[in-house]
Amino acid sequence: MPKAPPYTATMTSIADLRKSYERAELDESASHADPLTQFDQWLKEAIAAELPEPNAMTLATVGSDLRPSTRVVLIKGYDAQGIVWYTNFESRKGKELAGNPFAALQFHWVELERVVRIEGRVEKVSDAEADAYFASRPLDSRIGAWASPQSQVISGRGVLVANAAKYAAQFLLQPPRPPHWGGYRLRPDSWQFWQGRKSRLHDRLQYRIANGLGGPWVRERLAP
Repeated sequence: MPKAPPYTATMTSIADLRKSYERAELDESASHADPLTQFDQWLKEAIAAELPEPNAMTLATVGSDLRPSTRVVLIKGYDAQGIVWYTNFESRKGKELAGNPFAALQFHWVELERVVRIEGRVEKVSDAEADAYFASRPLDSRIGAWASPQSQVISGRGVLVANAAKYAAQFLLQPPRPPHWGGYRLRPDSWQFWQGRKSRLHDRLQYRIANGLGGPWVRERLAP
Protein backbone atom coordinates (compact mmCIF):
# COMPACT_ATOMS: atom_id res chain seq x y z
CA MET A 1 0.00 0.00 0.00
CA PRO A 2 1.49 3.37 -0.94
CA LYS A 3 2.34 5.73 1.85
CA ALA A 4 0.09 8.70 2.46
CA PRO A 5 1.50 12.06 1.42
CA PRO A 6 3.59 13.62 4.22
CA TYR A 7 1.20 16.57 4.45
CA THR A 8 -1.92 14.48 5.21
CA ALA A 9 -1.75 14.91 8.95
CA THR A 10 -1.18 18.63 8.64
CA MET A 11 -4.06 19.05 6.20
CA THR A 12 -6.35 17.11 8.54
CA SER A 13 -5.45 19.34 11.47
CA ILE A 14 -6.15 22.46 9.37
CA ALA A 15 -9.54 21.11 8.36
CA ASP A 16 -10.36 20.52 12.03
CA LEU A 17 -9.59 24.08 13.10
CA ARG A 18 -12.64 25.73 14.64
CA LYS A 19 -13.44 29.02 16.32
CA SER A 20 -16.65 30.25 17.88
CA TYR A 21 -17.24 33.94 17.18
CA GLU A 22 -18.85 35.51 20.24
CA ARG A 23 -17.29 38.94 20.80
CA ALA A 24 -20.02 41.24 19.47
CA GLU A 25 -23.08 41.64 17.27
CA LEU A 26 -24.13 43.94 14.42
CA ASP A 27 -27.81 44.81 14.51
CA GLU A 28 -29.59 47.04 12.02
CA SER A 29 -31.01 49.22 14.78
CA ALA A 30 -27.57 49.76 16.32
CA SER A 31 -25.64 50.35 13.09
CA HIS A 32 -25.28 53.69 11.34
CA ALA A 33 -27.44 54.59 8.36
CA ASP A 34 -24.36 55.93 6.55
CA PRO A 35 -21.71 53.28 5.78
CA LEU A 36 -18.83 55.76 6.05
CA THR A 37 -19.86 56.55 9.62
CA GLN A 38 -20.05 52.84 10.41
CA PHE A 39 -16.60 52.32 8.88
CA ASP A 40 -15.17 55.26 10.81
CA GLN A 41 -16.44 53.76 14.07
CA TRP A 42 -15.05 50.31 13.37
CA LEU A 43 -11.66 51.58 12.18
CA LYS A 44 -11.29 53.77 15.27
CA GLU A 45 -12.22 50.81 17.46
CA ALA A 46 -9.58 48.68 15.71
CA ILE A 47 -6.97 51.38 16.31
CA ALA A 48 -8.03 51.82 19.94
CA ALA A 49 -7.73 48.05 20.44
CA GLU A 50 -4.08 48.36 19.30
CA LEU A 51 -4.47 45.68 16.66
CA PRO A 52 -1.42 45.02 14.46
CA GLU A 53 -1.71 47.29 11.41
CA PRO A 54 -5.43 48.08 11.63
CA ASN A 55 -4.92 50.27 8.54
CA ALA A 56 -3.94 47.31 6.34
CA MET A 57 -6.40 46.37 3.62
CA THR A 58 -6.44 43.84 0.81
CA LEU A 59 -6.82 45.40 -2.64
CA ALA A 60 -8.26 43.25 -5.43
CA THR A 61 -7.96 44.21 -9.11
CA VAL A 62 -8.62 42.40 -12.39
CA GLY A 63 -6.29 42.46 -15.40
CA SER A 64 -7.08 42.48 -19.10
CA ASP A 65 -6.72 38.68 -19.02
CA LEU A 66 -9.62 38.60 -16.49
CA ARG A 67 -7.36 37.11 -13.84
CA PRO A 68 -7.88 38.70 -10.41
CA SER A 69 -4.96 39.59 -8.15
CA THR A 70 -4.73 40.77 -4.57
CA ARG A 71 -2.16 42.49 -2.39
CA VAL A 72 -2.11 44.30 0.95
CA VAL A 73 -1.86 48.10 0.93
CA LEU A 74 -2.34 50.73 3.63
CA ILE A 75 -5.24 53.13 3.80
CA LYS A 76 -3.98 56.72 3.94
CA GLY A 77 -7.23 58.64 4.06
CA TYR A 78 -11.00 58.36 3.83
CA ASP A 79 -13.91 60.75 3.60
CA ALA A 80 -17.16 61.15 1.69
CA GLN A 81 -15.17 61.09 -1.55
CA GLY A 82 -13.70 57.64 -0.96
CA ILE A 83 -10.82 55.50 0.33
CA VAL A 84 -7.24 56.59 -0.51
CA TRP A 85 -3.94 54.69 -0.81
CA TYR A 86 -0.63 55.34 -2.57
CA THR A 87 1.54 53.18 -4.80
CA ASN A 88 3.59 52.86 -7.97
CA PHE A 89 1.48 53.45 -11.09
CA GLU A 90 3.73 51.07 -13.06
CA SER A 91 3.13 48.14 -10.69
CA ARG A 92 0.81 45.28 -11.59
CA LYS A 93 -2.05 46.88 -9.69
CA GLY A 94 -1.40 50.21 -11.39
CA LYS A 95 -1.49 48.66 -14.84
CA GLU A 96 -4.62 46.67 -14.02
CA LEU A 97 -6.40 49.75 -12.70
CA ALA A 98 -5.45 51.65 -15.85
CA GLY A 99 -7.25 49.01 -17.91
CA ASN A 100 -10.12 48.30 -15.53
CA PRO A 101 -10.80 51.11 -13.02
CA PHE A 102 -12.90 49.02 -10.64
CA ALA A 103 -11.56 47.37 -7.50
CA ALA A 104 -12.49 45.85 -4.16
CA LEU A 105 -11.00 46.45 -0.71
CA GLN A 106 -11.20 44.30 2.39
CA PHE A 107 -10.27 44.95 6.01
CA HIS A 108 -9.99 41.93 8.31
CA TRP A 109 -9.70 42.75 11.99
CA VAL A 110 -9.24 39.22 13.28
CA GLU A 111 -9.16 40.02 16.98
CA LEU A 112 -12.48 41.88 16.74
CA GLU A 113 -13.99 39.17 14.50
CA ARG A 114 -14.85 41.79 11.89
CA VAL A 115 -14.55 42.20 8.13
CA VAL A 116 -15.35 45.22 5.98
CA ARG A 117 -15.66 44.88 2.20
CA ILE A 118 -15.81 47.89 -0.13
CA GLU A 119 -16.30 47.98 -3.90
CA GLY A 120 -16.32 50.82 -6.39
CA ARG A 121 -14.66 52.78 -9.16
CA VAL A 122 -11.06 53.93 -8.76
CA GLU A 123 -9.47 57.20 -9.87
CA LYS A 124 -6.13 58.89 -9.24
CA VAL A 125 -5.93 61.59 -6.59
CA SER A 126 -4.81 65.06 -7.67
CA ASP A 127 -1.14 65.89 -8.09
CA ALA A 128 -1.41 68.40 -5.25
CA GLU A 129 -2.80 65.76 -2.91
CA ALA A 130 -0.14 63.24 -3.91
CA ASP A 131 2.65 65.82 -3.53
CA ALA A 132 1.47 66.76 -0.04
CA TYR A 133 1.34 63.16 1.13
CA PHE A 134 4.70 62.29 -0.49
CA ALA A 135 6.37 65.20 1.31
CA SER A 136 5.07 63.88 4.64
CA ARG A 137 6.74 60.47 4.22
CA PRO A 138 10.04 59.58 5.92
CA LEU A 139 13.09 60.28 3.76
CA ASP A 140 13.91 56.57 3.34
CA SER A 141 10.38 55.91 2.05
CA ARG A 142 10.64 58.76 -0.45
CA ILE A 143 13.95 57.38 -1.72
CA GLY A 144 12.41 53.91 -1.83
CA ALA A 145 9.70 55.12 -4.19
CA TRP A 146 12.45 55.99 -6.68
CA ALA A 147 14.59 52.90 -5.99
CA SER A 148 12.00 50.15 -6.53
CA PRO A 149 10.79 49.29 -10.06
CA GLN A 150 7.75 47.69 -8.45
CA SER A 151 6.51 44.37 -9.89
CA GLN A 152 9.46 44.13 -12.31
CA VAL A 153 11.91 41.22 -12.26
CA ILE A 154 15.29 42.21 -10.80
CA SER A 155 18.50 40.20 -10.49
CA GLY A 156 18.78 40.56 -6.73
CA ARG A 157 18.41 42.81 -3.70
CA GLY A 158 21.60 44.54 -4.72
CA VAL A 159 19.65 46.32 -7.45
CA LEU A 160 17.45 47.99 -4.84
CA VAL A 161 20.37 48.91 -2.62
CA ALA A 162 22.30 50.40 -5.54
CA ASN A 163 19.26 52.33 -6.74
CA ALA A 164 18.62 53.70 -3.24
CA ALA A 165 22.23 54.87 -2.96
CA LYS A 166 22.06 56.50 -6.40
CA TYR A 167 18.88 58.44 -5.73
CA ALA A 168 19.94 59.38 -2.20
CA ALA A 169 23.09 60.95 -3.63
CA GLN A 170 21.13 62.63 -6.42
CA PHE A 171 18.33 64.14 -4.34
CA LEU A 172 19.95 64.43 -0.91
CA LEU A 173 17.21 65.51 1.55
CA GLN A 174 14.65 66.69 -1.02
CA PRO A 175 13.59 63.87 -3.34
CA PRO A 176 10.60 64.99 -5.46
CA ARG A 177 7.61 62.75 -5.99
CA PRO A 178 8.38 60.33 -8.86
CA PRO A 179 6.13 60.79 -11.90
CA HIS A 180 5.24 57.09 -11.66
CA TRP A 181 4.11 57.29 -8.04
CA GLY A 182 0.90 58.67 -6.56
CA GLY A 183 -2.46 57.98 -5.02
CA TYR A 184 -5.71 56.25 -5.87
CA ARG A 185 -9.17 56.88 -4.51
CA LEU A 186 -11.88 54.22 -4.56
CA ARG A 187 -15.36 55.74 -4.63
CA PRO A 188 -17.60 53.16 -2.93
CA ASP A 189 -20.85 52.02 -4.45
CA SER A 190 -21.11 49.00 -2.14
CA TRP A 191 -20.11 48.29 1.48
CA GLN A 192 -20.44 45.14 3.55
CA PHE A 193 -19.88 44.84 7.30
CA TRP A 194 -19.43 41.36 8.75
CA GLN A 195 -19.45 40.57 12.45
CA GLY A 196 -18.69 37.01 13.50
CA ARG A 197 -21.41 35.32 15.55
CA LYS A 198 -21.90 31.98 17.28
CA SER A 199 -22.87 28.86 15.28
CA ARG A 200 -21.74 30.53 12.03
CA LEU A 201 -24.91 32.67 12.08
CA HIS A 202 -22.88 35.77 11.44
CA ASP A 203 -24.21 39.31 11.10
CA ARG A 204 -23.72 40.70 7.61
CA LEU A 205 -25.03 44.11 6.59
CA GLN A 206 -24.80 45.45 3.07
CA TYR A 207 -25.07 49.08 2.00
CA ARG A 208 -25.80 49.88 -1.62
CA ILE A 209 -26.78 53.03 -3.46
CA ALA A 210 -30.51 53.13 -4.19
CA ASN A 211 -31.14 52.37 -7.87
CA GLY A 212 -27.42 52.72 -8.51
CA LEU A 213 -28.01 56.36 -9.42
CA GLY A 214 -26.43 58.23 -6.56
CA GLY A 215 -29.47 58.01 -4.35
CA PRO A 216 -29.48 57.38 -0.59
CA TRP A 217 -27.78 54.34 0.87
CA VAL A 218 -29.96 51.26 1.30
CA ARG A 219 -29.01 49.05 4.25
CA GLU A 220 -30.02 45.41 4.15
CA ARG A 221 -29.09 42.17 5.87
CA LEU A 222 -27.48 39.36 3.89
CA ALA A 223 -27.45 35.74 4.93
CA PRO A 224 -23.98 34.74 6.02
